[in-house]
Amino acid sequence: MDYRKIKDRDKDEDPADDHSDNLQEKAHFAVVDNMALLAGISNNKSQWKLKSIVTLALTILTSSQAILIFWSKRAGKYEYSVTTANFLVETLKCALSLAALARIWNNEGVTDDNRLSTTLEEVIVYPIPAALYLIKNLLQYYIFAYVDAPGYQILKNLNIISTGVLYRIILKKKLSEIQWAAFILLCAGCTTAQLNSNSDRVLQTSIHGWVMAIVMSLLSGFAGVYTEAIMKKRPQRNVNVQNFWLYVFGMTFNAVAILIQDFDEVVNKGFFHGYSYIIVLMIVNHALSGIAVSMVMKYADNIVKVYATSVAMLLTAVVSVFLFGFHLSLAFFLGSTVVSMSVYLHSLGKLQR
Repeated sequence: MDYRKIKDRDKDEDPADDHSDNLQEKAHFAVVDNMALLAGISNNKSQWKLKSIVTLALTILTSSQAILIFWSKRAGKYEYSVTTANFLVETLKCALSLAALARIWNNEGVTDDNRLSTTLEEVIVYPIPAALYLIKNLLQYYIFAYVDAPGYQILKNLNIISTGVLYRIILKKKLSEIQWAAFILLCAGCTTAQLNSNSDRVLQTSIHGWVMAIVMSLLSGFAGVYTEAIMKKRPQRNVNVQNFWLYVFGMTFNAVAILIQDFDEVVNKGFFHGYSYIIVLMIVNHALSGIAVSMVMKYADNIVKVYATSVAMLLTAVVSVFLFGFHLSLAFFLGSTVVSMSVYLHSLGKLQR
């Protein structure tokens, strides 16, 4: 009798216990889901912060890049070897990548993702962008025979168009109609900024300068998109390892350029002939810009890189007014405004894709 009562009482309690267990399980899963959601939000915020810092740094470095190159000229020409300067830029970038890797190895140890040893299949793709960057970097010195620093920054924005088109072809990323309209608007802005009302010549920049600017934009666009494709093909690979191999090939090609172009001058006058503190600052600036670009490619995208360059043109123009007596004409102001509008439209189009 007592046994039956106890058994019946246990049966009566079982549903309540099950209900309590279910509530505890639901509460547990709710806590886990909330923690995962908070972790995702925190991770997104940290990624956004990293992108913002890298993009801001790239903007500042890019705006000072043209100024330092223009400033390094003496009586309209370079008294130093531009090929040796390029070689030192690649060497410094390679050293910075190794220093970053050494710090990672010290803190985390050597893993498959951060070790320098690699396969021929992985490393064979780097000579192509390295060669393209070599030609583009040499051209950026010679184009200053036809343009000033603000004009260079304006024409440099043409690589946004080449980057967008190559994005569509190589990475198969669809661009919206608004983005295509932004590219057309960008061309109009660049042309407007180059209008010259004080001369018989319609544009301030000669045909040689325009051709060099277009070639540079094509080289920069293809090299940038190709490098981004390489880096994002192996997202788990440490960016410093990828940079190291890219810069090793860059050093190799620049060494060949020294032998071909400036061998006699280097032998007779010395490797560092004509160098000054401005050239040293320029080399450091170029090296840090290269690191910042690779970080943008790894953690953002190449469009962010080229639009950071667009904002840099405004900073370059303002600084050039005080350093070089640059005249901010109405055409330059209107062209800069149109280019800025194209930046906004492109960002809007990217959100609506």
